[in-house]
Amino acid sequence: MPDTPALRQGSPAKRAAIIRAALEVFLREGYARAGVDAIAATAGVSKRTIYDYYGDKETLFLAAVGETAQAQTTVFADLLDRTLGEVTDIAEALTAFGRVFATEIARSPERAAVMRLIIAEASHFPQLTRPAPEDRPVQRALADRLAALGEQGLLEVPDPLEAAEFLGLLVTGRVNNRSWYGAVRLPDAEIDRLVTGGVAVFLRAYGPRTG
Repeated sequence: MPDTPALRQGSPAKRAAIIRAALEVFLREGYARAGVDAIAATAGVSKRTIYDYYGDKETLFLAAVGETAQAQTTVFADLLDRTLGEVTDIAEALTAFGRVFATEIARSPERAAVMRLIIAEASHFPQLTRPAPEDRPVQRALADRLAALGEQGLLEVPDPLEAAEFLGLLVTGRVNNRSWYGAVRLPDAEIDRLVTGGVAVFLRAYGPRTG
């Protein structure tokens, strides 16, 4: 069997342009209908350049989704620093975190579109919906922050990863459902109500024990 040609790293700026174009076309057309020709035209590069950089459409699709998720991880880290950095009132801090997190989910057209794309393509790309623990950096970052709050005596979190999963579900799950993953705009008051209720349930399970 001949060796598979090594992929080119090429220009970072050109790779970024290809990823942006790929995401735009995949979101608009879906995976099956999206053509490499259209992606190349949108990126302003040749079709050969895309194949030299990514090999095939499947690899490009996974790269576009993965790099978008990585960018969201950076934004999420900033959110944790702003809302769960210096904490004295745990309920207030978790509610602030949940409100911003849920609002960004409910009102981010790109994130909502990426989520719908992943759901639509889940049967063809199961790795997108069943990532290994090391491929869930947002959950890991939240787990680390909850563990730190546990060390301060503000929470009891014997399993920080599980606690992070529950908190994410409680502050975003109903928002996702009610907004159809960002397709329907929710009023601020509705988001606040859903988040406040979710935080209350979380604290009943993980709040510090008294007495």
